[in-house]
Amino acid sequence: MKRYQSWTLTDVRHDVWLDRFDTDADQFPLPGVNADWAIRKRTLRGGLRDGIDLVEVHNGALSFSILPTRGMGLWHGRYKGIHLGWKAPVAGPVHPKFVNIADRGDIGWLTGFDEWLCRCGLAFNGPPGEDVWTDRHGRQRKEKLTLHGRIANQPASRVEARVSLDAPHDLSIVGVVEEGGLFYPHLQLTTTYATAPGSNRITIHDRVDNRGAQEAEMQLLYHCNVGQPFLEAGSRVTAPIKEVSPISARAAEGIDTLEAYAGPAAGFAEQVYCYELLGDGGGRTLAMLTNHAQDKGMVLRFGARELPCFTVWKNTGALEDGYVTGMEPATNFPNFKSFERQQGRVVLLPPGGHWEATWSIEMLDSKSAVVETLAEIVQLQSHAKAIIHRQPQPKISAQAK
Repeated sequence: MKRYQSWTLTDVRHDVWLDRFDTDADQFPLPGVNADWAIRKRTLRGGLRDGIDLVEVHNGALSFSILPTRGMGLWHGRYKGIHLGWKAPVAGPVHPKFVNIADRGDIGWLTGFDEWLCRCGLAFNGPPGEDVWTDRHGRQRKEKLTLHGRIANQPASRVEARVSLDAPHDLSIVGVVEEGGLFYPHLQLTTTYATAPGSNRITIHDRVDNRGAQEAEMQLLYHCNVGQPFLEAGSRVTAPIKEVSPISARAAEGIDTLEAYAGPAAGFAEQVYCYELLGDGGGRTLAMLTNHAQDKGMVLRFGARELPCFTVWKNTGALEDGYVTGMEPATNFPNFKSFERQQGRVVLLPPGGHWEATWSIEMLDSKSAVVETLAEIVQLQSHAKAIIHRQPQPKISAQAK
């Protein structure tokens, strides 16, 4: 059993909330650890960020900022001086009190969107619209769904910092976020971010529990957003492809340059591609974004069984408008929920049931590390020839004709 020292930063049930917290290698030395690590918590003031809790983790090489006030998303990070995240056209992080998700035809979610990693879900994600379904009593039900769900704008009810007392002495932040209400599904997200001192990796473990007494639907998409310096003209996204198709006619226009990225261009219309990836014997797979020189890379490693849908979002507009790409492991593709339900890609949780997944984000800062990871992808790809569809497919895209 793992041993750790823990500190409670927030616990709504017990009326605990720390405005500031600080521990580091000097205050809490770890045997055999030379890295200059630290965990700090503060409350941001002023502007749209006023009142946001920020938890910063530094492992000596890699640092990242967690936003408990915004669904435990990752705001920004740095690895050996390399920026992790993107430059959004919003001065974030944005407190949820300034986000009206019903704005502009139910896409107001975008006014708070500037994280490196945010979750889309939990009861639904994808584009807005009216969901119509038949309940277990045979009654037709209707519900207005907003863009990408509620979880990214829900504050955590419990946050805890942990330092493992056993090697490799992981530094962890655990958060619990509730999503529910009367006549809503009652879903609870428990997430743990962990990193070892000096490591180039963040490991993410998420568990979603159905706290209600009735079966509940669940969708979860990890919106991992990357800009410069990983994203530039000549960058490439690489993964072991079982099958891939464009989600729209607009995306089909770029199928010949599926892996490649262009530089910033004002007015660029976004393109989205839906992947089913090949996994190893344990069902694990990966995807990597590399810069033009292929001496920097960001790698996502995840289970294709728990997260069977992988989406690449290309939004290479002007720098001022948000030059970014999304690498998005998920339980579903980013279509409207009713379409995903019809395709069997909506998770059903029984009363008291749960879903969970462990995945990681890994930073590479050398050509040799990129080459080594590419060899992993090539090895997985050798098991099957990639099927690349040039047009949207009926089972994958609601926009297929």
